Amino acid sequence: MSLPNLNTISNCGVDRWQQGELVEVLISDLADTGEGVGKLDNRVVFVPDTVTGDRALVRLVRVKPEYAHGKLHNLLELSPHRIRPSCIVADKCGGCQWQHIDYQHQLEAKHNQVIQALGRIGKFSDPTVAPVLEALSPLTYRNKATYPLGISATGHVQAGYYRKGTHQIVNLNQCPVQDERLNPLLAEVKEDIQRRGWQVYNEQQIQQPQVKKKVLNKKASQKTTAVGKVRHLSLRIGRRTGEMLLTLVVTDWNLPEVKEQALEWLNRYPQLVGVSLNYNPNNTNVIFGEETRTIAGLSYLTEKFAALQFQLRPDTFFQVYTEQAEALLEVIIEKLELQGNEVLLDAYCGIGTFTLPLAKHVKQAIGLEIHAASIEQARLNAEINGITNANFQVGAVEKLLPQLDIQPDIVLIDPPRKGCDRAVLNTLIEMQPRHIVYVSCKPATLARDLNILCTQGGYQLTYVQPADFFPQTSHVESAAFLKL
Repeated sequence: MSLPNLNTISNCGVDRWQQGELVEVLISDLADTGEGVGKLDNRVVFVPDTVTGDRALVRLVRVKPEYAHGKLHNLLELSPHRIRPSCIVADKCGGCQWQHIDYQHQLEAKHNQVIQALGRIGKFSDPTVAPVLEALSPLTYRNKATYPLGISATGHVQAGYYRKGTHQIVNLNQCPVQDERLNPLLAEVKEDIQRRGWQVYNEQQIQQPQVKKKVLNKKASQKTTAVGKVRHLSLRIGRRTGEMLLTLVVTDWNLPEVKEQALEWLNRYPQLVGVSLNYNPNNTNVIFGEETRTIAGLSYLTEKFAALQFQLRPDTFFQVYTEQAEALLEVIIEKLELQGNEVLLDAYCGIGTFTLPLAKHVKQAIGLEIHAASIEQARLNAEINGITNANFQVGAVEKLLPQLDIQPDIVLIDPPRKGCDRAVLNTLIEMQPRHIVYVSCKPATLARDLNILCTQGGYQLTYVQPADFFPQTSHVESAAFLKL
């Protein structure tokens, strides 16, 4: 990147707060979006691909009265926290945000992110926030990766993540953050799709359904799809067992010779235990559709987690960093000082990832989850492990919680990024369990909900344990401990 003509840089006597201006910015912080944060004339500038300590020339691309978004033009002075990324396409790929930042500073930034949210949004003064649980490996950790497929300008099948801010695929033959045992499949399955002649999905070419004149077929219009049959390649691995699943997300069940190809994959990769198709014909950003069919092998892989055995299907939600999820669970067990006579309620329980290990330490465990397929798997996993003191109910947490005829001692909540529905918080305040453990992947919504529980429910925030479930990104998981 060449240095610009210094005459093009805005001078102090000129209004620099305009779109297109080239300005000098010292990066002083990292935002929870992953962008570097600097100031210009006492107003905030967000700059991707920077790190605390960088002094940079920045092109202002989107300007608001109090803040602006900029694009890195050149680095004038490199931060001591800046490192060479492990991935050769890290500057293009949208899969990671922080590969240019040394890992210890990533942890510091995430710790600061949690503290700032608790103070600014939650209104907590000097909360007890432990150091972030450090990942033993900040690379090769993901147990699942799902890649959009596309066609290159030369007609070759591509798989990778989208280029930052676009839907243009950055082709990958390996990925440094996914489990390295998946890399051969990522590189070779593309070639098999090419060889079979399966048409790859193209969202830019929309095929309109046939609709009779003067008749509005609403259902048909909703099913408008792009051209092509194969949309995504999804790979999953049991970190402890090595068992793998390969799933193609398709718009049409009828792929020529798919059974033959599936058997070929099972023969080629000894650790691959199942090949499936997931059906998603809709023109949407949602990756998985509602139905998955096994083409060859098993419909699940087996994984070991917290000394238990779990069956994971292609579309099962399971934390992508197995070892870090275990580490956070160990902190939860330690902090709760369980005696074995407690009743524990796990809202948003999924397949029982935390419910079942915790059930071994309490008298009774109840799991609530809106997805029926997840509850089915939770019950199966309980049966596999001989756990008889856990039961699971299907439904929205905000509806099920007020209907329960039990008084839990402990409530574990792990809601989506948007946080808890207000009705859930209101019910918890009425229910008054002695302990609440709130697990969250977004500090802002965590802080918001903790404020409500503490100011309106009489709870005290005693401890927060952040954990790095997503190295090389700005995301941070946290477990917050509340007691009456």
